[in-house]
Amino acid sequence: MSKQFDVIVIGGGPGGYIAAIRAAQLGFTVACIDEWKNDKGGPALGGTCTNIGCIPSKALLQSSEHFHHANHHFAEHGITATGVTMDVGKMVARKNTVVKQNNDGIQYLLKKNKVTFFHGRGSFVKAADGGYVINVAGATEDSLMGKHIIVATGSNARALPGAPFDEERILSNDGALRLGAVPKKLGLIGSGVIGLEMGSVWKRLGSEVTILEGLPTFLGAVDEQVAKEAFKAFTKQGLKIELGVKVGEITAAKKGLSIAYTNAKGEAQTLDVDKLIVSIGRVPNTIGLNSEAVGLKLDERGAIVVDGDCKTNLPGVWAVGDVVRGPMLAHKAEEEGVAVAERIAGQHGHVNFNTIPWVIYTSPEIAWVGRTEQQLKTDGVAYKAGSFPFLANGRARALGDTTGFVKFLADATTDEILGVHIIGPMASELIAEAVVAMEFKASAEDIARICHAHPSLSEATKEAALAVDKRTLNF
Repeated sequence: MSKQFDVIVIGGGPGGYIAAIRAAQLGFTVACIDEWKNDKGGPALGGTCTNIGCIPSKALLQSSEHFHHANHHFAEHGITATGVTMDVGKMVARKNTVVKQNNDGIQYLLKKNKVTFFHGRGSFVKAADGGYVINVAGATEDSLMGKHIIVATGSNARALPGAPFDEERILSNDGALRLGAVPKKLGLIGSGVIGLEMGSVWKRLGSEVTILEGLPTFLGAVDEQVAKEAFKAFTKQGLKIELGVKVGEITAAKKGLSIAYTNAKGEAQTLDVDKLIVSIGRVPNTIGLNSEAVGLKLDERGAIVVDGDCKTNLPGVWAVGDVVRGPMLAHKAEEEGVAVAERIAGQHGHVNFNTIPWVIYTSPEIAWVGRTEQQLKTDGVAYKAGSFPFLANGRARALGDTTGFVKFLADATTDEILGVHIIGPMASELIAEAVVAMEFKASAEDIARICHAHPSLSEATKEAALAVDKRTLNF
Protein backbone atom coordinates (compact mmCIF):
# COMPACT_ATOMS: atom_id res chain seq x y z
CA MET A 1 0.00 0.00 0.00
CA SER A 2 1.50 3.31 -1.10
CA LYS A 3 1.75 6.21 1.35
CA GLN A 4 -0.57 8.98 0.20
CA PHE A 5 0.42 12.65 -0.29
CA ASP A 6 -1.07 15.67 -2.00
CA VAL A 7 2.36 16.77 -3.27
CA ILE A 8 5.57 14.76 -3.72
CA VAL A 9 8.78 16.67 -4.43
CA ILE A 10 11.66 14.74 -5.97
CA GLY A 11 14.86 16.55 -5.02
CA GLY A 12 15.90 18.42 -1.89
CA GLY A 13 17.95 21.24 -3.41
CA PRO A 14 16.91 24.92 -3.38
CA GLY A 15 14.02 24.37 -5.80
CA GLY A 16 12.81 21.17 -4.15
CA TYR A 17 12.93 21.89 -0.44
CA ILE A 18 11.50 25.39 -0.92
CA ALA A 19 8.64 24.00 -3.05
CA ALA A 20 7.93 21.39 -0.35
CA ILE A 21 7.87 23.99 2.43
CA ARG A 22 5.61 26.38 0.52
CA ALA A 23 3.22 23.56 -0.42
CA ALA A 24 3.02 22.52 3.24
CA GLN A 25 2.36 26.13 4.27
CA LEU A 26 -0.57 26.11 1.85
CA GLY A 27 -2.13 23.15 3.66
CA PHE A 28 -1.06 20.20 1.52
CA THR A 29 0.36 16.93 2.81
CA VAL A 30 3.86 16.89 1.36
CA ALA A 31 6.72 14.43 0.90
CA CYS A 32 10.24 15.43 -0.13
CA ILE A 33 12.65 12.82 -1.51
CA ASP A 34 16.40 13.38 -1.68
CA GLU A 35 19.27 10.91 -2.03
CA TRP A 36 22.29 13.08 -1.20
CA LYS A 37 24.46 11.51 1.51
CA ASN A 38 26.96 13.01 3.92
CA ASP A 39 30.25 11.25 4.73
CA LYS A 40 28.46 9.12 7.33
CA GLY A 41 25.73 7.99 4.93
CA GLY A 42 23.08 10.24 6.45
CA PRO A 43 20.93 12.74 4.55
CA ALA A 44 22.57 15.91 3.24
CA LEU A 45 19.73 18.12 2.08
CA GLY A 46 20.40 21.17 -0.06
CA GLY A 47 21.47 19.64 -3.36
CA THR A 48 24.46 20.80 -5.39
CA CYS A 49 24.10 24.34 -4.03
CA THR A 50 24.61 23.40 -0.40
CA ASN A 51 26.89 20.40 -0.80
CA ILE A 52 29.26 21.13 -3.70
CA GLY A 53 28.24 24.52 -5.07
CA CYS A 54 27.18 27.91 -3.77
CA ILE A 55 27.73 27.41 -0.04
CA PRO A 56 31.08 25.57 0.14
CA SER A 57 32.61 27.72 -2.59
CA LYS A 58 31.73 30.89 -0.66
CA ALA A 59 33.30 29.41 2.49
CA LEU A 60 36.56 28.74 0.64
CA LEU A 61 36.47 32.13 -1.05
CA GLN A 62 36.13 33.80 2.35
CA SER A 63 39.00 31.82 3.87
CA SER A 64 41.31 32.48 0.92
CA GLU A 65 40.41 36.17 0.96
CA HIS A 66 41.34 36.43 4.66
CA PHE A 67 44.68 34.79 3.86
CA HIS A 68 45.28 37.14 0.93
CA HIS A 69 44.49 40.22 3.04
CA ALA A 70 46.79 39.08 5.83
CA ASN A 71 49.67 38.68 3.40
CA HIS A 72 49.06 41.67 1.15
CA HIS A 73 46.84 44.31 2.75
CA PHE A 74 47.19 44.25 6.54
CA ALA A 75 50.36 46.34 6.35
CA GLU A 76 48.38 49.22 4.81
CA HIS A 77 46.36 49.35 8.03
CA GLY A 78 49.41 49.30 10.28
CA ILE A 79 48.99 45.63 11.11
CA THR A 80 52.16 43.56 11.09
CA ALA A 81 51.60 39.91 10.25
CA THR A 82 54.63 37.74 9.55
CA GLY A 83 54.90 34.06 8.81
CA VAL A 84 51.22 33.79 7.85
CA THR A 85 50.45 30.27 6.63
CA MET A 86 47.36 28.44 5.45
CA ASP A 87 46.29 25.13 6.92
CA VAL A 88 44.32 23.80 3.94
CA GLY A 89 42.96 20.88 5.96
CA LYS A 90 41.51 23.25 8.53
CA MET A 91 40.10 25.50 5.82
CA VAL A 92 38.34 22.53 4.21
CA ALA A 93 37.12 21.32 7.62
CA ARG A 94 35.55 24.74 8.26
CA LYS A 95 33.91 24.55 4.82
CA ASN A 96 32.50 21.13 5.73
CA THR A 97 31.11 22.53 9.00
CA VAL A 98 29.36 25.35 7.13
CA VAL A 99 27.87 22.80 4.71
CA LYS A 100 26.63 20.58 7.57
CA GLN A 101 25.02 23.55 9.31
CA ASN A 102 23.06 24.24 6.15
CA ASN A 103 22.17 20.54 5.70
CA ASP A 104 20.86 20.35 9.25
CA GLY A 105 19.04 23.66 8.89
CA ILE A 106 17.08 22.41 5.88
CA GLN A 107 16.18 19.16 7.65
CA TYR A 108 14.90 21.23 10.58
CA LEU A 109 12.81 23.41 8.24
CA LEU A 110 11.16 20.37 6.64
CA LYS A 111 10.31 18.99 10.07
CA LYS A 112 9.05 22.37 11.31
CA ASN A 113 6.72 22.61 8.31
CA LYS A 114 5.53 18.99 8.67
CA VAL A 115 7.05 17.82 5.39
CA THR A 116 7.70 14.06 5.42
CA PHE A 117 11.25 13.38 4.31
CA PHE A 118 12.40 10.21 2.51
CA HIS A 119 16.13 9.57 2.08
CA GLY A 120 16.74 7.85 -1.24
CA ARG A 121 16.34 8.13 -5.00
CA GLY A 122 12.87 8.97 -6.22
CA SER A 123 11.61 7.63 -9.54
CA PHE A 124 8.33 7.26 -11.41
CA VAL A 125 6.66 3.86 -11.37
CA LYS A 126 3.34 4.49 -13.10
CA ALA A 127 0.39 6.79 -13.42
CA ALA A 128 -2.52 5.78 -11.22
CA ASP A 129 -6.01 7.04 -10.59
CA GLY A 130 -5.69 10.62 -9.45
CA GLY A 131 -1.91 10.77 -9.45
CA TYR A 132 1.38 8.92 -9.74
CA VAL A 133 3.19 6.15 -7.90
CA ILE A 134 6.74 7.11 -6.91
CA ASN A 135 9.37 4.65 -5.72
CA VAL A 136 11.99 5.64 -3.15
CA ALA A 137 15.13 3.51 -3.27
CA GLY A 138 17.27 4.06 -0.19
CA ALA A 139 18.28 2.07 2.86
CA THR A 140 14.70 0.82 2.66
CA GLU A 141 12.24 0.93 -0.23
CA ASP A 142 9.11 3.03 -0.03
CA SER A 143 6.15 3.41 -2.36
CA LEU A 144 4.44 6.79 -2.41
CA MET A 145 1.31 8.01 -4.16
CA GLY A 146 0.97 11.70 -5.01
CA LYS A 147 -1.67 13.82 -6.72
CA HIS A 148 0.97 16.32 -7.78
CA ILE A 149 4.64 15.63 -8.47
CA ILE A 150 7.29 18.37 -8.54
CA VAL A 151 10.56 17.27 -10.12
CA ALA A 152 13.53 19.28 -8.81
CA THR A 153 16.46 16.96 -9.52
CA GLY A 154 18.96 19.67 -10.46
CA SER A 155 21.98 19.29 -12.73
CA ASN A 156 25.39 17.64 -13.02
CA ALA A 157 28.74 19.02 -14.15
CA ARG A 158 29.39 18.56 -17.86
CA ALA A 159 32.51 16.49 -18.56
CA LEU A 160 34.93 16.98 -21.44
CA PRO A 161 34.51 14.31 -24.13
CA GLY A 162 37.18 11.68 -23.59
CA ALA A 163 38.20 13.08 -20.20
CA PRO A 164 35.72 11.90 -17.54
CA PHE A 165 35.92 13.25 -14.01
CA ASP A 166 37.98 11.10 -11.67
CA GLU A 167 37.89 13.79 -8.92
CA GLU A 168 41.57 13.14 -8.32
CA ARG A 169 43.25 14.87 -11.23
CA ILE A 170 40.35 15.85 -13.50
CA LEU A 171 37.97 17.68 -11.20
CA SER A 172 34.39 18.88 -11.33
CA ASN A 173 33.23 21.50 -8.85
CA ASP A 174 32.95 18.61 -6.37
CA GLY A 175 36.62 17.64 -6.57
CA ALA A 176 37.70 21.29 -6.73
CA LEU A 177 36.09 21.85 -3.34
CA ARG A 178 37.78 18.80 -1.79
CA LEU A 179 41.41 19.54 -2.60
CA GLY A 180 43.50 18.77 0.46
CA ALA A 181 46.58 20.73 -0.57
CA VAL A 182 47.43 23.70 -2.77
CA PRO A 183 48.35 22.43 -6.25
CA LYS A 184 51.51 24.01 -7.61
CA LYS A 185 50.04 24.27 -11.10
CA LEU A 186 46.28 24.37 -11.59
CA GLY A 187 44.52 24.34 -14.93
CA LEU A 188 40.92 25.32 -15.57
CA ILE A 189 38.93 24.69 -18.70
CA GLY A 190 36.14 27.24 -18.91
CA SER A 191 36.09 30.79 -17.57
CA GLY A 192 32.54 30.73 -16.26
CA VAL A 193 31.39 31.36 -12.71
CA ILE A 194 32.74 28.12 -11.19
CA GLY A 195 36.06 28.36 -13.02
CA LEU A 196 36.72 31.95 -11.96
CA GLU A 197 35.67 31.41 -8.36
CA MET A 198 37.74 28.25 -7.89
CA GLY A 199 40.66 29.76 -9.78
CA SER A 200 40.55 32.75 -7.42
CA VAL A 201 40.60 30.54 -4.32
CA TRP A 202 43.65 28.54 -5.27
CA LYS A 203 45.52 31.49 -6.83
CA ARG A 204 45.27 33.36 -3.51
CA LEU A 205 46.70 30.32 -1.76
CA GLY A 206 49.70 30.10 -4.07
CA SER A 207 48.72 28.10 -7.16
CA GLU A 208 49.91 29.05 -10.61
CA VAL A 209 46.53 29.20 -12.36
CA THR A 210 45.90 29.01 -16.11
CA ILE A 211 42.37 29.28 -17.52
CA LEU A 212 41.66 27.98 -21.02
CA GLU A 213 38.47 29.36 -22.56
CA GLY A 214 37.08 28.18 -25.88
CA LEU A 215 35.13 31.34 -26.64
CA PRO A 216 36.94 34.32 -28.16
CA THR A 217 35.36 36.71 -25.65
CA PHE A 218 35.71 36.79 -21.87
CA LEU A 219 32.47 36.49 -19.85
CA GLY A 220 30.30 36.82 -22.95
CA ALA A 221 27.05 36.94 -20.94
CA VAL A 222 28.29 39.90 -18.90
CA ASP A 223 28.08 43.54 -19.98
CA GLU A 224 31.09 44.15 -22.23
CA GLN A 225 32.41 47.10 -20.20
CA VAL A 226 32.23 45.04 -16.99
CA ALA A 227 33.88 42.04 -18.65
CA LYS A 228 36.82 44.19 -19.80
CA GLU A 229 37.27 45.57 -16.27
CA ALA A 230 37.09 42.05 -14.85
CA PHE A 231 39.66 40.68 -17.29
CA LYS A 232 42.03 43.50 -16.36
CA ALA A 233 41.54 42.89 -12.62
CA PHE A 234 41.93 39.10 -12.79
CA THR A 235 45.02 39.35 -15.00
CA LYS A 236 46.55 41.83 -12.55
CA GLN A 237 45.92 39.29 -9.76
CA GLY A 238 47.98 36.73 -11.67
CA LEU A 239 45.32 34.58 -13.30
CA LYS A 240 46.54 33.60 -16.77
CA ILE A 241 43.50 33.59 -19.07
CA GLU A 242 43.75 32.34 -22.66
CA LEU A 243 40.73 32.93 -24.91
CA GLY A 244 39.72 31.27 -28.17
CA VAL A 245 41.52 28.01 -27.47
CA LYS A 246 40.66 24.56 -28.75
CA VAL A 247 41.43 21.82 -26.22
CA GLY A 248 42.81 18.60 -27.63
CA GLU A 249 44.05 15.44 -25.93
CA ILE A 250 44.50 15.32 -22.17
CA THR A 251 47.08 12.74 -21.11
CA ALA A 252 48.43 11.54 -17.79
CA ALA A 253 51.91 12.78 -16.92
CA LYS A 254 54.28 11.70 -14.14
CA LYS A 255 52.82 14.01 -11.52
CA GLY A 256 49.69 15.32 -13.16
CA LEU A 257 48.23 15.99 -16.59
CA SER A 258 49.38 17.31 -19.94
CA ILE A 259 46.81 19.28 -21.94
CA ALA A 260 47.31 19.75 -25.66
CA TYR A 261 45.51 22.76 -27.10
CA THR A 262 45.54 25.21 -29.96
CA ASN A 263 45.64 28.90 -29.05
CA ALA A 264 43.70 31.73 -30.71
CA LYS A 265 46.49 32.14 -33.30
CA GLY A 266 46.21 28.49 -34.30
CA GLU A 267 49.50 27.54 -32.64
CA ALA A 268 49.86 24.15 -30.95
CA GLN A 269 50.50 24.47 -27.21
CA THR A 270 50.92 22.20 -24.19
CA LEU A 271 49.95 22.96 -20.61
CA ASP A 272 51.28 20.76 -17.80
CA VAL A 273 49.31 20.90 -14.54
CA ASP A 274 49.01 19.02 -11.26
CA LYS A 275 45.22 19.31 -11.22
CA LEU A 276 42.62 20.26 -13.82
CA ILE A 277 39.21 21.74 -13.04
CA VAL A 278 36.70 21.38 -15.87
CA SER A 279 34.02 24.08 -15.78
CA ILE A 280 32.22 23.97 -19.13
CA GLY A 281 28.63 24.11 -17.96
CA ARG A 282 26.11 21.74 -16.44
CA VAL A 283 23.57 19.25 -17.77
CA PRO A 284 20.06 18.56 -16.43
CA ASN A 285 19.90 15.57 -14.08
CA THR A 286 17.18 13.17 -15.18
CA ILE A 287 19.23 9.99 -14.70
CA GLY A 288 17.25 7.32 -12.86
CA LEU A 289 14.02 9.32 -12.86
CA ASN A 290 12.39 6.63 -15.04
CA SER A 291 10.57 9.33 -16.99
CA GLU A 292 9.77 6.86 -19.77
CA ALA A 293 7.51 4.88 -17.42
CA VAL A 294 4.97 7.70 -17.48
CA GLY A 295 5.85 9.37 -20.78
CA LEU A 296 7.40 12.49 -19.29
CA LYS A 297 8.77 14.54 -22.17
CA LEU A 298 12.48 15.50 -22.24
CA ASP A 299 14.26 17.72 -24.77
CA GLU A 300 17.48 16.97 -26.67
CA ARG A 301 19.59 18.14 -23.71
CA GLY A 302 17.80 15.81 -21.32
CA ALA A 303 15.93 18.68 -19.67
CA ILE A 304 12.28 18.25 -18.74
CA VAL A 305 10.06 20.17 -21.14
CA VAL A 306 7.82 22.68 -19.34
CA ASP A 307 5.64 25.63 -20.26
CA GLY A 308 5.84 29.12 -18.77
CA ASP A 309 4.17 27.87 -15.58
CA CYS A 310 6.56 24.90 -15.11
CA LYS A 311 3.88 22.41 -16.18
CA THR A 312 5.14 19.32 -18.00
CA ASN A 313 3.27 17.39 -20.68
CA LEU A 314 1.67 15.27 -17.92
CA PRO A 315 -1.26 16.51 -15.82
CA GLY A 316 -0.21 17.08 -12.21
CA VAL A 317 3.53 16.81 -12.95
CA TRP A 318 5.67 19.94 -12.63
CA ALA A 319 9.41 20.62 -12.84
CA VAL A 320 11.60 23.46 -11.54
CA GLY A 321 15.21 24.62 -11.31
CA ASP A 322 18.23 23.33 -13.22
CA VAL A 323 16.30 20.41 -14.69
CA VAL A 324 14.21 22.80 -16.85
CA ARG A 325 14.89 25.73 -19.20
CA GLY A 326 16.30 29.00 -17.98
CA PRO A 327 19.36 30.00 -15.97
CA MET A 328 20.84 27.39 -13.63
CA LEU A 329 20.69 29.52 -10.50
CA ALA A 330 19.63 28.46 -7.01
CA HIS A 331 17.46 31.53 -6.48
CA LYS A 332 15.70 30.98 -9.82
CA ALA A 333 14.90 27.43 -8.67
CA GLU A 334 13.53 28.74 -5.36
CA GLU A 335 11.24 31.23 -7.07
CA GLU A 336 9.92 28.54 -9.41
CA GLY A 337 9.38 26.18 -6.45
CA VAL A 338 7.27 28.75 -4.62
CA ALA A 339 5.34 29.64 -7.78
CA VAL A 340 4.49 25.99 -8.54
CA ALA A 341 3.27 25.31 -4.99
CA GLU A 342 1.05 28.37 -5.24
CA ARG A 343 -0.27 27.35 -8.68
CA ILE A 344 -1.18 23.93 -7.30
CA ALA A 345 -3.18 25.79 -4.64
CA GLY A 346 -5.02 27.77 -7.33
CA GLN A 347 -3.04 30.94 -6.74
CA HIS A 348 -1.12 32.95 -9.34
CA GLY A 349 2.52 32.17 -8.68
CA HIS A 350 4.87 34.37 -10.65
CA VAL A 351 8.53 34.36 -11.71
CA ASN A 352 9.96 37.33 -13.61
CA PHE A 353 12.94 36.08 -15.60
CA ASN A 354 13.88 39.67 -16.45
CA THR A 355 14.68 40.50 -12.83
CA ILE A 356 16.71 37.47 -11.81
CA PRO A 357 20.10 38.69 -10.51
CA TRP A 358 23.40 37.05 -11.44
CA VAL A 359 26.51 37.10 -9.24
CA ILE A 360 30.12 35.99 -9.60
CA TYR A 361 31.78 35.93 -6.16
CA THR A 362 35.30 36.74 -7.25
CA SER A 363 37.28 39.74 -6.06
CA PRO A 364 36.09 42.10 -7.40
CA GLU A 365 32.57 40.72 -7.25
CA ILE A 366 30.44 40.95 -10.39
CA ALA A 367 26.64 41.25 -10.28
CA TRP A 368 24.00 42.25 -12.77
CA VAL A 369 20.29 42.23 -13.51
CA GLY A 370 18.44 42.94 -16.74
CA ARG A 371 19.90 43.45 -20.18
CA THR A 372 23.48 44.29 -21.12
CA GLU A 373 24.48 47.16 -23.36
CA GLN A 374 25.30 44.76 -26.20
CA GLN A 375 21.84 43.14 -25.89
CA LEU A 376 20.12 46.52 -26.08
CA LYS A 377 22.11 47.38 -29.21
CA THR A 378 21.23 44.04 -30.80
CA ASP A 379 17.55 44.52 -29.92
CA GLY A 380 17.57 48.04 -31.36
CA VAL A 381 16.50 49.64 -28.07
CA ALA A 382 17.30 53.32 -27.62
CA TYR A 383 18.92 53.71 -24.22
CA LYS A 384 20.93 56.01 -21.95
CA ALA A 385 23.90 54.84 -19.89
CA GLY A 386 25.45 56.17 -16.73
CA SER A 387 28.27 54.83 -14.57
CA PHE A 388 30.13 55.76 -11.40
CA PRO A 389 33.52 54.41 -10.27
CA PHE A 390 34.15 53.05 -6.77
CA LEU A 391 37.39 55.04 -6.93
CA ALA A 392 35.25 58.11 -6.16
CA ASN A 393 33.27 56.45 -3.34
CA GLY A 394 34.32 57.32 0.23
CA ARG A 395 33.38 53.97 1.74
CA ALA A 396 35.28 52.06 -0.96
CA ARG A 397 38.36 54.16 -0.25
CA ALA A 398 38.04 53.43 3.48
CA LEU A 399 37.73 49.71 2.71
CA GLY A 400 40.79 49.92 0.47
CA ASP A 401 38.83 48.34 -2.39
CA THR A 402 38.16 50.82 -5.18
CA THR A 403 38.19 48.55 -8.25
CA GLY A 404 35.19 48.72 -10.55
CA PHE A 405 32.01 50.71 -11.02
CA VAL A 406 28.21 50.71 -11.07
CA LYS A 407 26.51 51.09 -14.45
CA PHE A 408 22.87 51.91 -15.21
CA LEU A 409 21.10 51.40 -18.53
CA ALA A 410 17.76 53.16 -18.93
CA ASP A 411 15.21 53.59 -21.70
CA ALA A 412 16.02 56.73 -23.70
CA THR A 413 12.41 57.88 -23.71
CA THR A 414 10.80 56.64 -20.48
CA ASP A 415 13.94 56.43 -18.31
CA GLU A 416 12.81 52.96 -17.09
CA ILE A 417 15.77 50.95 -15.79
CA LEU A 418 16.62 48.21 -18.30
CA GLY A 419 19.78 46.83 -16.67
CA VAL A 420 22.21 47.45 -13.83
CA HIS A 421 25.76 46.09 -13.89
CA ILE A 422 28.20 46.21 -10.98
CA ILE A 423 31.80 45.17 -10.60
CA GLY A 424 33.40 45.97 -7.28
CA PRO A 425 33.13 45.50 -3.51
CA MET A 426 29.94 43.81 -2.25
CA ALA A 427 28.34 43.84 -5.70
CA SER A 428 26.36 40.75 -4.64
CA GLU A 429 24.56 42.81 -1.99
CA LEU A 430 24.28 46.08 -3.92
CA ILE A 431 22.44 44.42 -6.83
CA ALA A 432 19.36 43.82 -4.65
CA GLU A 433 18.36 47.49 -4.86
CA ALA A 434 18.44 47.30 -8.65
CA VAL A 435 16.30 44.13 -8.64
CA VAL A 436 13.65 45.81 -6.47
CA ALA A 437 13.74 48.94 -8.63
CA MET A 438 13.29 46.97 -11.86
CA GLU A 439 10.55 44.80 -10.38
CA PHE A 440 8.59 47.98 -9.68
CA LYS A 441 9.52 49.42 -13.09
CA ALA A 442 11.40 52.31 -11.54
CA SER A 443 13.22 54.92 -13.57
CA ALA A 444 16.87 55.87 -13.12
CA GLU A 445 15.56 59.19 -11.80
CA ASP A 446 13.71 57.35 -9.01
CA ILE A 447 16.98 55.89 -7.70
CA ALA A 448 18.76 59.21 -8.20
CA ARG A 449 16.14 60.92 -6.00
CA ILE A 450 16.30 58.39 -3.14
CA CYS A 451 18.49 59.23 -0.12
CA HIS A 452 21.34 56.75 0.37
CA ALA A 453 23.32 56.50 3.60
CA HIS A 454 26.72 58.15 3.76
CA PRO A 455 29.33 56.82 3.70
CA SER A 456 28.15 53.65 1.98
CA LEU A 457 28.92 51.67 -1.14
CA SER A 458 25.27 52.11 -2.13
CA GLU A 459 25.99 55.77 -2.86
CA ALA A 460 27.73 54.53 -6.01
CA THR A 461 24.35 53.16 -7.12
CA LYS A 462 22.70 56.55 -6.62
CA GLU A 463 25.54 58.31 -8.42
CA ALA A 464 25.36 55.92 -11.38
CA ALA A 465 21.64 56.66 -11.64
CA LEU A 466 22.46 60.38 -11.59
CA ALA A 467 25.05 59.75 -14.31
CA VAL A 468 22.28 58.59 -16.66
CA ASP A 469 21.20 62.25 -16.70
CA LYS A 470 24.85 63.42 -16.67
CA ARG A 471 24.63 65.05 -13.26
CA THR A 472 26.83 63.06 -10.88
CA LEU A 473 27.70 64.96 -7.71
CA ASN A 474 30.93 63.23 -6.66
CA PHE A 475 32.70 62.54 -9.95
